Amino acid sequence: TAADELGWYQTHPTLSLNLIESTRVAKTGSLIDVGGGDSTLVDHLLTQGFEHVTVLDIASAALNRAKARLGDRANRVTWIESDVTALRSSKTYDVWHDRAVFHFLTEEEDREKYRESMNRVVSAQGHVIIATFAYEAPPTCSGLPVVRYSPQFLATAVGNDYEFVESVEQLHRT
Repeated sequence: TAADELGWYQTHPTLSLNLIESTRVAKTGSLIDVGGGDSTLVDHLLTQGFEHVTVLDIASAALNRAKARLGDRANRVTWIESDVTALRSSKTYDVWHDRAVFHFLTEEEDREKYRESMNRVVSAQGHVIIATFAYEAPPTCSGLPVVRYSPQFLATAVGNDYEFVESVEQLHRT
C-alpha cells in the first residue's frame, strides 16, 4: 500500500510543523519523529533547515520508502528501525514528535515502556508533541484498536515530568 493511500497520510503536515515551530527549538536542535516512517514531516524539516532530525519507525519498508523519496537528503537524517518501547539511544532530543504511535498502545505495560523511552531521550528542557485520537473519534485506525484521549487524560498518561502546554484539535477525515 502506498503511503498516500493510508488514512493517516498528509502531503503537508501543517499542524505538526506549526507545533514544532511553537517550541522555538533552534535549527541546530535535535528532533525525533516517532513512528515517522513514510511521513513527509522529515522532508519539510530538512527543507526548513533543521540539522539533526531522527526518524524512528518499526517498519523497515516504511523507512526505506522515505529514504528513497528523499534521495541524497536521506544522508542528513538519522534512521532508527525499532519499536519505540524498546528504544535504547544515548542521544537526547529537544523535540519528541509522535503523530502516529501512542494511541495504538492499548496495554498499560506498553505505554509505560513508551514513557521510559521518552524520558530517557528527551532533554531536560525538551518538548513533547503527541497526537492521539480524541474521545469522540472512531475506536480503530486502519483496522487496529486505539486508545482515545482527552487533553487531560493524555497529560496524565504522559506523566508528571512534563508541563502540559496546550491541546489543539484537528478534524481528520479518512
